Amino acid sequence: MEGGSIANIKKWIVLYPVYINSKKTIAEGRRICTTKACENPTCIEIGDCCNHLKLPFAIEIDKAYPRDFMQRGRVRVSLKREDGTFYNPAITSRKQLMLHVAELVPRHPGRNKKQEAASTSSTGPSSSKSGKGGKKKR
Repeated sequence: MEGGSIANIKKWIVLYPVYINSKKTIAEGRRICTTKACENPTCIEIGDCCNHLKLPFAIEIDKAYPRDFMQRGRVRVSLKREDGTFYNPAITSRKQLMLHVAELVPRHPGRNKKQEAASTSSTGPSSSKSGKGGKKKR
């Protein structure tokens, strides 16, 4: 199975962590709504979620997101088998894949300790940011 799928990896869907990052704006590359997105997902977490969803995936660490090339890594995911049937009948499109993965990442085992620290510190700066932009316009 592996031999045939690797040769065809170019046809797989590309999933950048930015697509499901609730910290990013749509202009910065987020593709799903913030309520469903998760905070700063990593390629490894996305890969583990694909594994959990029984989808074949490949992590490409050396690749970068064109709009934010400092952010390294992307995940290639295959939704269909060679014969056109879906690996996971619940996931038939990129959008569904993003929503499912974003839902699973916060429950990632390596997440729990990090998330608590991140969520408490992130509430302060975000409120001051929103106040800054509105004053200048006249």
